[in-house]
Amino acid sequence: MELIDTHCHLTFDDLARDIDAILARSRATGVTEWVTVGTDLQESRKAIQLSERFENIYAAVAIHPHDAKTVTAGTIQELKQLAQHKKVVAIGETGLDYHYNFSLHEDQRNAFAQHLKIAAEMNLPVIIHCREAFDETMQILEEYRSGIKNIVFHCFSGSAEQAKIVLDKDFYISFTGVVTFKNAEKTRLAASFVPLDRLMLETDCPYMSPEPMRRQRVNEPALMIHTAKFLAELKGMDLTDFTEAVTATSRAFFKIL
Repeated sequence: MELIDTHCHLTFDDLARDIDAILARSRATGVTEWVTVGTDLQESRKAIQLSERFENIYAAVAIHPHDAKTVTAGTIQELKQLAQHKKVVAIGETGLDYHYNFSLHEDQRNAFAQHLKIAAEMNLPVIIHCREAFDETMQILEEYRSGIKNIVFHCFSGSAEQAKIVLDKDFYISFTGVVTFKNAEKTRLAASFVPLDRLMLETDCPYMSPEPMRRQRVNEPALMIHTAKFLAELKGMDLTDFTEAVTATSRAFFKIL
């Protein structure tokens, strides 16, 4: 069994300081490849550096919507340069977060549009962060998605109706350990009908450890096996068949051969 953690933050201190052990534990569970995701220029650079150290680590580069207020023309230019690296497989995470509002909505929308333009120019897929801003996120994607083949809503926790809208646009949906939480009924309902050729798995570590490991403060890629087992059971599938399907989907999305 081989799984890809399609969204993790291996450059964050809780994981980076023990990266060799983190990856060893991950491999032992069958999670053998990782996409480590940038949240600002520094973390994007670190993601690329980590991908250069380890063959099966890939990078995504972006400015998180929390930091959209920091985006300048120089920021966008450096992101374009970083995106040309051979181990960069996506632009992300980018999008809108109207829950914390750490950046003004206008700044978030502008930064989001700039990221989508880079993705189209570089022929890269996009990893979407969307929190309490679903309608506006879809509106901006509709305006700027031309030239972008693959788009995924990461850490999906929306409604079944929202999932159907995402799927109708031929986008992808990625689930974290949130789907295993006792109060995540709407997320489970959405997961139950997302087809395997549109479904991916992630940890978003070091956040949101899945059940039955939810009390573990620092999530890590090894724990993604619990999410995989949960979703395989939810769909009434053999674990091996399920993981083979979602891994194939992930490889196709990120063009990881």
